Amino acid sequence: MLIDDIDISIKAGSGGKGNVHFYRDRWRPKGGPDGGDGGDGGSIYFQAESDISLFSQFRFQKKFEAQPGEPGGKNQSTGHNGRDLIVKVPVGTIASYDNGTQIEFTKVGQKEIMAKGGRGGRGNYSYRSSTNQTPQEFEPGFKTTPKRLHLQLKLIANVGLIGLPNAGKSSLLNEISNANAKVANYEFTTLEPNLGVTKAGHIIADIPGLIEGASEGKGLGYKFLKHIERTQLLLHCIAADSHDPQKDYQVVRKELESYSSKLLNKPEIVILTKSDLLDEKELKKLKTSIKPKLAVSILDDNSIKKLSDLISQSMDKLNSPDTK
Repeated sequence: MLIDDIDISIKAGSGGKGNVHFYRDRWRPKGGPDGGDGGDGGSIYFQAESDISLFSQFRFQKKFEAQPGEPGGKNQSTGHNGRDLIVKVPVGTIASYDNGTQIEFTKVGQKEIMAKGGRGGRGNYSYRSSTNQTPQEFEPGFKTTPKRLHLQLKLIANVGLIGLPNAGKSSLLNEISNANAKVANYEFTTLEPNLGVTKAGHIIADIPGLIEGASEGKGLGYKFLKHIERTQLLLHCIAADSHDPQKDYQVVRKELESYSSKLLNKPEIVILTKSDLLDEKELKKLKTSIKPKLAVSILDDNSIKKLSDLISQSMDKLNSPDTK
């Protein structure tokens, strides 16, 4: 199951303490202070990647800590800085601090500092002066404290495949993109969203099937309604072999409306899937009542090509300067 909503703790490295030391050798028995400064603690960064499975790392690891800075040494030697920690997160991650501040990761390669490492403390060499030639002062280094983060994943895809369970969405995704989603002839095959990229470069998300009452918390689809929010285009799949295709369509539309009016107003293309299961007469009758934009079958390469072209044309239209 996809982990997409979780709390974690992060802690940047504390600064190393400054050193108190006085130089001594046979030629300079009173060489003076030479305690070095402590090193800075490591910072924690988040970096966005395209792999949504990265969120699963938070299932077992909920505490992330960067390396602290090392203490200062003698001979004015500054301690080594702590290593930074880079945590990779999926594109679409929203990180929220307790104070309400949010950082959103919207593109691959985006890198943000989430917790800054503590500054290293000064050693006694830094305190020397004409009036203080044997300073005993030093700084312990800044101590960092853990920060609590709430992480939420909202998929960023151009097209969202929606429909009731067993509407053929996963199979369709495999045909029109580079995805390799698990498929089977029973409800709720899709337990988590699957992503695929078309030849034209459009990202398509197969959202787990919605059922009646999904917006109220029923079934698997409810949890993923938020993933549809960021899509530009909805591809509404209705199975041609359904007992009541019209009702299937209305059930999904009702759940979108109940969750958010924003979803209801998104551009939508209605397609009939599994068209190979009906004869020409039955298919024609169904097209009259449902009025889909296209009827497709994964066994019909021509219909798959038409669908790919339709998606590209629709996306080009949505992204044209005149539309924005």
